This record gives sequence, structure tokens and C-alpha cells, in this order.
Amino acid sequence: MIQNDVPESVKTLLKQNFGLLINGTISASASGETFQSFCPSDDSLLANVPAASSQDVDAAVASAQAAFKGWAETPLVERQKMLLEISRMMISASDDLGALDALDTGSLFSTMQYDAAWGGSVIEYMCGSANEVKGEVTQFDRNLHYTKRVPFGVAAKLLPFNRPIQSLVAGFAAPLLMGNCLILKASPYTPLSALAFGRMIKDILPPGVVSVLTGTNDQVSTPIITHPGITRLALTGSVAAGRAVSALAAQNLKSVSMELGGKNPLVIFPDADPELAADIAIAGMNFAAQSQSCSSTSRILVHKDLKAEFLDVLVKKVSKLKLGFAMDSSANVGAMTDTALLERVLGYIDAGQREGAQLLIGGTRPDDTDFARGNFVTPAVFCDVKPNMTIAREEIFGPVISVMDWDNYDDMIAVANDTKFGLTAVIVTNDLHLAHTAADDLQAGYVEVNSPVSYAHGSPYGGVKQSGNGRDGSIEELLSYTQIKSINVNFKRTVK
Repeated sequence: MIQNDVPESVKTLLKQNFGLLINGTISASASGETFQSFCPSDDSLLANVPAASSQDVDAAVASAQAAFKGWAETPLVERQKMLLEISRMMISASDDLGALDALDTGSLFSTMQYDAAWGGSVIEYMCGSANEVKGEVTQFDRNLHYTKRVPFGVAAKLLPFNRPIQSLVAGFAAPLLMGNCLILKASPYTPLSALAFGRMIKDILPPGVVSVLTGTNDQVSTPIITHPGITRLALTGSVAAGRAVSALAAQNLKSVSMELGGKNPLVIFPDADPELAADIAIAGMNFAAQSQSCSSTSRILVHKDLKAEFLDVLVKKVSKLKLGFAMDSSANVGAMTDTALLERVLGYIDAGQREGAQLLIGGTRPDDTDFARGNFVTPAVFCDVKPNMTIAREEIFGPVISVMDWDNYDDMIAVANDTKFGLTAVIVTNDLHLAHTAADDLQAGYVEVNSPVSYAHGSPYGGVKQSGNGRDGSIEELLSYTQIKSINVNFKRTVK
């Protein structure tokens, strides 16, 4: 392993036997089979992890069903206490969990450590919001008509490969606070932090309340999606994954929420400061995670009056970005998580050039021999991109920026909205009227003004169109893990 600066505590974690969490116990898979997890920075072996199967899914569901009644009847204040303990644990363990994610994903430690600590704060926020989930009393007549919010039972969350611990923890609190039991399924590409998290929490929660599984999609995800004992399902992934999950979940009419892909616009108005706009463009691309983020603002629509100056500043800033291994504190850009993803990104760069876009910088494999074994590609900036080009329409999920120019507001909005996606959008302007007008006109579930996407606590996060459904990080997420139950009390003593 090239990573010479891995903390000793993380080396210790990597030496442990990674096991599934089922019924409060850390164990091997039922079959005893394992698979290997490699570091994308240098292709070194990190660990062997359990390859679960439908037998393990059945065991996790059975333990959750057995635990459900007791968990649902546990007073909310007690559930909050346990989750707040996990929140504190997350924050104190954020260095170790962040390092595991950095090594497992190829992303830089700085952003992965932030993810873990931020996840702890999400749990804390959700605990504070849970008291606001309430039923209602209606007054149709002199009888009593009221509603209660009740849990589904057993919920499951399918985690993405790109931000493992962030996605795990961000979707962790809501189902549990609302009285559901939860099965977490990690990506086979990046399973380590989920398994470490399972070991950390196993003695905080009652057995069966949370299970953590790892393995292939065929052997684990599909049995989870189709299992009749799981009634609520959440997914973070691609549009293709969303379609596949929807089709399988429909067999049992599960309640499904999905946060899917994005091809997100960054709209720059002529009054914007080009330095600020370029800083927002770079921060919004999440280069520390190789732009493997659904919220990355990879389509830049800059006004023609500002185009030349903005591009000059942007290219200069991109030229100073440094590639680095996961634990390199001086680096700005990490490695792609998987070789197939790297080849996919390089294919898009080739397509951009073939279709006539001008590649201003990057888009190549680095010359440095230290990076030869890793999945590295230099950040690319294209200009003169046309709306019908492949790089302007498809989610690349890699460090590729497509810059288009505009001079007519209505035409710009039409181009910005001409996509199957609708996750995020960012606006840069000093004009409040333009900011609010554009925020209304852009077809996105989450809009930010004069900043990269911030994921502010309490701001519902989610997409429209094929970017998914449901909203996370707010009371809307808590509500989504409940069902409304109507109760009518008739005070009359006779029945007609």
C-alpha cells in the first residue's frame, strides 16, 4: 500500500475480521464466503469482507420482525437517547470512519472525514425534529376522530458506493426514530465503513433493530427488494438502478423513495464576480470525491458577457488542483472508485472532443508514475459545448465540466431544464430579483444561490423528474417512514 500516512487506529480496523451485523451479533456470512475490497488509489488489498446471500437477508428480516414490536413501543425519548449516543460516537470516530471511506473509495480523507462528522450532526438534527411528528384531531361532529403516525415495520436502505458513510448515516435516523427496524446494505465496491459502523453500534441498540449486510446486488440487494417482510425501501443510486428497484419492489407494492442521478446546472449571470463563480464551480464539482456525486454542478451556463473572463479564471484554478492518494492532506482530487468508472469517464471525454467541444484543460491520465496503479484522471473543462452533445446531456459521474454560454434568459432556462434530471441547481448573481425568478424557473428539487450545494439541516433534499422522489434531511423524511392510521371513537351507545 502506497498510503504511508494511514493512522495506526485505521490499520487496526483493517486487520479486524469484518463481519455482518445480524440480531446484534457480528458474524460471517451464512455461506462463509468472502470477497475482497481494494484501494482505488494504488490497487492494494484492504480487506476480505463477508459475501452475504438470501439466507442472511432472511435472518436479518426475521431478527428485525422479532425486534419490531418492542422497538416501536419504546418511548420516543428513549429512542432519541440511543441515537444521540450514536451521533456522538460518529463524531468522535469520524477520523477512523473517514479514513476507511477514503481508502475504500479513492476519495480524499478531508471530504470523507467531513462526511462522517456531518452524518453525526444529521442524526442530532433529526432527533430534535422527531418531536414534531404528530397526528391530528378532526371535528366533524361530537365524536372523536383522530390520526396517528405509525411505523411501517421493517425498512431497508440500499447504499451507494460514492459517499458510503454519509449516505448510511444521513438515512439512518429517520426510520429508527419513527419506530421502524432497519436493514442497511452496503455497496460491494465500498463496504468497509458500513461494517465498521455496525460493530460500533451493536451494543447501543437492541438486537435486530439494525442489520448491516454486504455482498453483490444479485445475492443481497435483489432478495432485500423482493422480500415480503420488508415494507419500506430507500435507494441512493443511478436512474437505471432506480428503474430496476421500482420494478422489483412493485411485486410486493413496497413504499419506495429514491435519490437518483443529476445533470445539474450552474447558472452564472453577467453581474457575477468571476472569481466567486469559479470558486463555486470548483467546489460544486466535488473534486475531492472525483465528482462522483449526484449533486455536482457539471453543466455551467455562463452569460456571454462574462464567458471569457470566467473561463480564464476557471482554467487557472483547475490547473492548480493537485491529484493525490486518499490520505494526502495536500491533494485536491482523488482517484475514481472503480476502473470501469474511470474508463467510462475517459469515454465521455473522447465523445466531447469528437462532437466538437473544445477541451481547455485536463481529461488525461496523469504522467506521474506514482499514480500508474490508481484510477486517476485530471479534471477536464470543456467550452463551446452545445446542448445536444453527449457530455451536456448524460450524467458522467466524474471530473468533467461542460461550459455553455447564453445571452437570452428564456433560452437559458429552456436549456437548463432540457434534461431528464432535476436534482440540484446553483445560481450566481447579485440581483435578488434574478435569483428568485431563476430559482422558481429552474426544474430542480434543491436550488442554491451564490454557494455550492450546502445540504443545510432542515432543507428538504431530493429531486424531481428522473432524479428521484422523496425528500431527505428534514421532517419530510421522518414523515415518509410513517403511515397514517385513522381512529374514530363513537360515543353513542347504540348502533343503527
